[in-house]
Amino acid sequence: MRLSRYFLPILKETPKEAEIVSHRLMLRAGMVRQQSAGIYSWLPLGHKVLRKIERIVEEEQARAGAIQMLMPTIQSADLWRESGRYDAYGKEMLRITDRHERDMLYGPTNEEMITEIFRSYVRSYKDLPLNLYHIQWKFRDEVRPRFGVMRGREFLMKDAYSFDLDQDKAVESYNKMFVAYLRTYKRMGLTAIPMRAETGPIGGDLSHEFIVLADTGESEVYCHADYLTKPVPGADVDFDSDLSGIVKDWTSHYAATEDVVDKAAFEAEVPEEKRIVARGIEVGQTFYFGTKYSEPLGAKVATSEGTEVPVHMGSYGVGVSRLLGALIEANHDDDGIIWPKSVAPFHVGLINMRPGDDLTDPACEDLYAKLEAAGIEVLYDDTDNRAGAKFATMDLIGLPYQVVAGPRGLKEGQLEVKNRATGEKEMLTPEATLNKLVAALTD
Repeated sequence: MRLSRYFLPILKETPKEAEIVSHRLMLRAGMVRQQSAGIYSWLPLGHKVLRKIERIVEEEQARAGAIQMLMPTIQSADLWRESGRYDAYGKEMLRITDRHERDMLYGPTNEEMITEIFRSYVRSYKDLPLNLYHIQWKFRDEVRPRFGVMRGREFLMKDAYSFDLDQDKAVESYNKMFVAYLRTYKRMGLTAIPMRAETGPIGGDLSHEFIVLADTGESEVYCHADYLTKPVPGADVDFDSDLSGIVKDWTSHYAATEDVVDKAAFEAEVPEEKRIVARGIEVGQTFYFGTKYSEPLGAKVATSEGTEVPVHMGSYGVGVSRLLGALIEANHDDDGIIWPKSVAPFHVGLINMRPGDDLTDPACEDLYAKLEAAGIEVLYDDTDNRAGAKFATMDLIGLPYQVVAGPRGLKEGQLEVKNRATGEKEMLTPEATLNKLVAALTD
């Protein structure tokens, strides 16, 4: 993409409403624009990252056997009255009425709707296990939306729902999602620690929040330091096998949010040098809640003996839009964002120091074409902006590599290549530059 043809509204000054790093950098880098309290438009750069996060989530859900679908944002209040949650959910639910005076709501979650879909089509134990998910916008009317996309009112979430014959099978489904979450966050360059957590309005008695440690996190967390270095299951993990050993390994050390922490147990179980008390950002949560929704909503299947039983269910959420903020909180410096390559909006920022020059133009055009042909996404700064502004913009938006093409270097047949994460710079020939970037940025 040529920067001269792209929409990238960079801000030089930090807006007053930006309280934390991710909010400040997202606004300055032209990734989002606030439309009202807690509601944002996703501008092209932010939208590209959002879609890359979605793609990783989709790939790992498919690997774990979940099937993608799409449910609407607007739901009937009648389903929520069936489950008993309509009045219990509280003021976070946006309740609306259509022109026929029917009570509707903007979905904060989808347990009721997915259960209604299941009960309409599934009748036999032979159709189980089943895990259905979608990635859809949600709305929760936060009393004080803040921190940009970290605590917005409208947000993008992946929510999956598992259906099983009994508790043992349901826990197997829970374990699959647990392992899938470990892999999902790792692929984004994040260390997400699963912590015992309250189930809240979702319900149930088995739940883990996946927490990324960050000074700006909304929750205080207590955990064993070994979680920061524990290896995540690789691509060869077999989701059809018994995954309870992996889950046990990832829940054997102490890790809990402030809502459920047992401080005496934390002190007793964790050696002093291994204790971490920090702030954390929730980027996902898993729940097993048995028949909480299947019983009141009549989601039953026939067993092999011919009797009908309510299915056991779980739900599994990933905060897709929130993850973008968490990634920035975990990957930035004083100059801007530092994107992991798996979610970067572009892989390379190519800077033409003198557009129109007989040396820089052909060198940039040639490298641009070859990188794109190799599947590497390039943001090519072909504008007439001054050099300082070009460098500042590239550092701000945080692409993994920058390539600078200037007349002086090209007279010697060289380009400057900068690694954004380390700051390391080296002078390479165009051919060596291409080889280096292809090796670093393609799998």
